[in-house]
Amino acid sequence: MLPRTWAQDVLRCHLCDAPGPPMYCDICHIHLCKACVGEHISDESKEHKVVSFNKRGLTPKCVKHSTQLCDLHCEPCNIPICLECVSSGDHLGHKQVGILKKLDTRKEALKKDLHELENSIYPKYQEIASNLPVQKADLNKNTKKLTTALDKHGEDLHREIDNAIKKLKSDVNEIESKHLVVLDKQENEIKCSISEITQSIADLKKLLNSNDVNFVSAFNSRNAEFRRLPPKLTISLPRFIPQKINKEQIYQQIGSLLALSIKTEEHGYTMDSPGAESSPPDRPLIDVPWIITEINTEYGESKRIRSVSCLGDDELWTLGQDNMMRLYNLHSKLVKSIQTKSENTPVDIAVTQSGELVYTDPSDRTVNIVKNTQIQTVIRLQEWYPLYVCITSSGDLLVVMISNEKKQAKVVRYSGSTEKQTIQYNDKGQPLYSHDDIALPKFIIENKNLDICVADCRIGAVVVVNQAGKLRFTYTGPHSTTKEPFHPIGITTDSQSRILATNLNNCIHILDQDGQFLRYIDNCHLQDPQCLCVDTRDNLLVAENRTGKVKKIQYYI
Repeated sequence: MLPRTWAQDVLRCHLCDAPGPPMYCDICHIHLCKACVGEHISDESKEHKVVSFNKRGLTPKCVKHSTQLCDLHCEPCNIPICLECVSSGDHLGHKQVGILKKLDTRKEALKKDLHELENSIYPKYQEIASNLPVQKADLNKNTKKLTTALDKHGEDLHREIDNAIKKLKSDVNEIESKHLVVLDKQENEIKCSISEITQSIADLKKLLNSNDVNFVSAFNSRNAEFRRLPPKLTISLPRFIPQKINKEQIYQQIGSLLALSIKTEEHGYTMDSPGAESSPPDRPLIDVPWIITEINTEYGESKRIRSVSCLGDDELWTLGQDNMMRLYNLHSKLVKSIQTKSENTPVDIAVTQSGELVYTDPSDRTVNIVKNTQIQTVIRLQEWYPLYVCITSSGDLLVVMISNEKKQAKVVRYSGSTEKQTIQYNDKGQPLYSHDDIALPKFIIENKNLDICVADCRIGAVVVVNQAGKLRFTYTGPHSTTKEPFHPIGITTDSQSRILATNLNNCIHILDQDGQFLRYIDNCHLQDPQCLCVDTRDNLLVAENRTGKVKKIQYYI
């Protein structure tokens, strides 16, 4: 009997040679019929993992333990892991998800990337590309119009101005060439980008058809890069300005062409990312910050203001030392007041992306949200007191809390009422945050780069960890300074990922996202600044603890 060719091959059971076996051993890499599965797994000399044929290869082999399959995925390490990896302790405290769930999640992200590329980014690039020939046609039309005007004026000036007319024609052609160079350059760049987008679409489709977890996980999305669309060119076309003929001043009387003007608007075409913020324009710091306006509130010595949070650009939620939370507009008018559900005094407030108010109530051990004047309890704790809170870009809650006996402090991330992450210790097992004084604040904020920043007044430091909870840096004040010791209270961040923190000495420190000191705001006559927030335009709102005033400050150009 002649051996079967590849085209003639039919999948057969490895043990009984039955055709079309529906099962597969992911460890031994052999096909099995249902009748032979029991015989195969009865071999106890090695491990077996028998799955349906359609699900073969979904669980990769562990790179550290070659006899094991990876049923889990470690989120912080971003690698598949097996049960031996888990028991080794290398991934202790790390968030782990099922490998199949990880694959499904990644494929969903790939589908979103593909959908955005095909339905949003790619068509926009095509639209921009289609506009360039129109600009070139307008340029050519204007050039011809200029040439005609120059010819007519040249006939009126006769031989005396022939040389000048020729020069101006040359200037016009040179301007056209310069324009074309700029337009051709952008056209070539856009064509190149379209080609890269087309390749990304093809790669994503290929990944979506693959069950190779390592291959899929290794893919790096370029959508953020493509989302930054090409700069918009605004070209001021030249104009010809004729003069009355004067033979003695012939060259002056002919007129001149306005200089070439090409305006580049870097963000003219910038698109918004679905579910994410677009790249903000650069906003350098000004030399002298100034007060735009002052908001007078009813807070003061009797019920000092403790927390503020912006609701858009025109209103501000405030919190003092009573059980009311008050919303003010920029004209110092009280818009509304809300009493806490427990009638106890809350510690901190934050505003969600949809404009709903969130507050912590340590007396009640709860975190609550106000929806249409109805207060709902989102989180209820047993052995911890929730103190300070912020809303992340993904809509999660970050809550600073302290234990009953005041011996521990930590930051916990919640998605709704579900605990997702705990941040408490550095890599050496030492506490990140102070815990022995509940009266000293620990305001918290998420930076635009997803770092988590806590102003820990007790230890005199801004403690910054990354999204995974790993310590990035601790800022304790600038070096070589004559200012008083650093004791941060309020903290916020702006669109440039800069960190702003108040100090007990009536000034505000501005840092870059890596903890490098940039400058102070110490010229706005601040009196006991307590808490901070920024609006969508990066205007800084500073609440003065004793006076009850909120000062709106511009500190950028």
